[in-house]
Amino acid sequence: MVRDIPRVSWNVFLKDVFICSLGAYGGPEAHVGVFMDQMVAKRKYLSEEELVELLALCSILPGPTSTQTIVSIGYKMGGPILAMLTMVVWAAPALATMAALSFLYAGLSAVRVPPDILRFIGPMAVGFIILAAWRIGNKTVTDRTTCLLMLFGAVSTYCVRSPWVFPLVLLMGGAVSILSSRERDIWNRTALNPPWRYLVLFLVFAVGSLALSAGCDVRVMHLFENFYRYGYLVFGGGQVVVPVMHGELVETNRYLTNAEFLTGYGLVQGLPGPMFSFAAYAGGMAARGGSAIEQMLGALAGGIGIFLPGVLLIYFVYPMWERLKSIRAIRISLKGINAVAGGMIAAAAVILMQAAGFGLGNLVMTGVTIAALATKRVPAPLVVVVALIAGASRI
Repeated sequence: MVRDIPRVSWNVFLKDVFICSLGAYGGPEAHVGVFMDQMVAKRKYLSEEELVELLALCSILPGPTSTQTIVSIGYKMGGPILAMLTMVVWAAPALATMAALSFLYAGLSAVRVPPDILRFIGPMAVGFIILAAWRIGNKTVTDRTTCLLMLFGAVSTYCVRSPWVFPLVLLMGGAVSILSSRERDIWNRTALNPPWRYLVLFLVFAVGSLALSAGCDVRVMHLFENFYRYGYLVFGGGQVVVPVMHGELVETNRYLTNAEFLTGYGLVQGLPGPMFSFAAYAGGMAARGGSAIEQMLGALAGGIGIFLPGVLLIYFVYPMWERLKSIRAIRISLKGINAVAGGMIAAAAVILMQAAGFGLGNLVMTGVTIAALATKRVPAPLVVVVALIAGASRI
């Protein structure tokens, strides 16, 4: 069990989660910047170090990193029930929107959205990331070793852009931190008391969905098995899982055409919230041809299936996390892990800015975002609205 659950108004906390969901553009690294602004700087639900520790923990696990991170914060603040409500508030808006778009696909081509309206979303996300990297660096870089580890995290993830690199460099940072420590007797014992029921549920869904999918010819069941498998096999967030979906849903099973898939991918890029919500659109599109109820079940199979394994893993791991940190070796390793995580976030800012371009307008938007967030008074959704207005105005 978690040792102490802070008292907090659930309504206030869930409102803050919703605010985070409205400002969450740009992938897990940018999402962490939103969490840093709303959950740490403004609300002080946890410290910078605790957020980075959760980010590192979730980066080592398969599944949607930013979703697992905010669900962990919900667990910390109110236990498993608040964690589940956090998941719903965080993901439901994007999932509902993408599910609806699977029904409205035929009419999407007639909608003329200004192509430049999202042009400043990337530079805006860079502002979130830069400020988060700065705050993390101030807390985690305390000596020469942590400075070098932060640089290592930035360079390695910038040069090697594969999903396996994230958990690997984090573990390497922890190992270096332990090896460079001169302390003795750091592997003290502690009672973990794992909540095995969540791991059992994780395995039941994994094995059961495989068995049911093999034993029956119901498309919704096949879809749930597919998306549940994506959820527990993929590291690195939505940018990684989308190509995996494309290979199976488009090229192998031909549930969607390439154009339909790319349309949905473009739409989810323009929405706030977790990119894994793309699964609701893909599931709904894959279940077309029958009734509206069947298509809705397909969207639910996609949305629930892809998030469920990551959430179950957090429910299994997080209750042991506080006890694990009482082991001296783990505490020492977190110094290196947090420094590497800060470097990874800094590298994400560079990569995203390169993709957006270093034009004057982009640099101004990034600077305005940093300045607005640094005041701790401007809500993230308002920054998003300014970016959208600026894009539509083509300034």
